[in-house]
Amino acid sequence: MSFLQRLSQVVAMVTVLSGAGGVWAADYPAPKQGDFIARDFHFHDGSVLPDLLLHYTTVGEPTGEPVLILHGTAGNAGTMLTPGFAGVLFGPGQPLDAQKYFIIIPDALGAGASAKPSDGLRAKFPHYNYDDMVLAQYRLVTEGLGIKHLRLVLGNSMGGMHSWIWGVTYPDFMDALVPMASQPTEMSARNWMMRRMLVETIRADPDFQGGNYTKQPASMRLANVMFGIATSGGTLGYQSLAPTRAAADRLVDERLAAPLTADANDFLYQWESSRDYNPAPRLGAMRAAVLAINSADDERNPPETGTLERAMQQVPGGKILLIPASAETRGHGTTAMAKFWAQDLAALLAGAARHGP
Repeated sequence: MSFLQRLSQVVAMVTVLSGAGGVWAADYPAPKQGDFIARDFHFHDGSVLPDLLLHYTTVGEPTGEPVLILHGTAGNAGTMLTPGFAGVLFGPGQPLDAQKYFIIIPDALGAGASAKPSDGLRAKFPHYNYDDMVLAQYRLVTEGLGIKHLRLVLGNSMGGMHSWIWGVTYPDFMDALVPMASQPTEMSARNWMMRRMLVETIRADPDFQGGNYTKQPASMRLANVMFGIATSGGTLGYQSLAPTRAAADRLVDERLAAPLTADANDFLYQWESSRDYNPAPRLGAMRAAVLAINSADDERNPPETGTLERAMQQVPGGKILLIPASAETRGHGTTAMAKFWAQDLAALLAGAARHGP
């Protein structure tokens, strides 16, 4: 996660806590937090946990139309409560007006306040994958919240990939699907190679000790900053932020100096969980109205490969919104700014047929 993303997460979580205490400055209702225990949770590899804690945040009342929002790797619900995201979507008259919609934002399995290796099992925690994470979300929505149908599933980055899995695994469970900063194809090329280098760097650190470390490996900070610069930010975006060597050095210094509170086992599990992601063979099963949103300068999902366009030919009625690159976009981080696509989301919801109860 980049420095700016971490800063947004801190700001968002402080805001959530302020809302819980009755002080809320945003135009939408104060977020509420909850926990659900998924009993007898079976992972894809046969592992079982008798109790799996899943933490979540909601905005709006349960009487509203349910919407599921899914965050990116190493994030949590707070990363979706920023002014540039929730502040553009959840207010009165906005596309996901919380007076109309019941917005559900889980902390993904392995992240935030949901169950994760650092809770005690460390490297003995089941090695979950994206299918397990989506199953946990499904059980939270159906068993924990009693919801039988969703108006929308929208996710960013890892959440976008989770959205694709929702679409092929539970094709009749939602009316509309908006996967962002993602592709419905297996991990490959720079996207996987950089993830592989990220985790290999930390595993090679003598302090890692096979996951039984007594202090967080120092390499995690350097690897994380390197990964963030290499795979998010945008070419034009970085040129506008760091047009000189001195400015570029300041940006690097800021990111290296930023607090890094991640746990190494949690961190490795989060990035490795994408290892076998590949909804491509099942795309023809999708039933929801699909709007895939990517940015032209996305380092992890470069549009020039044509990968997304080819995959979308298998999605019935699926559409693509490609945000043009500019000095205002931030590469893979662009879609976290809802101003670029809020009106397209509103149009999708206005036209998507309702199939559920």
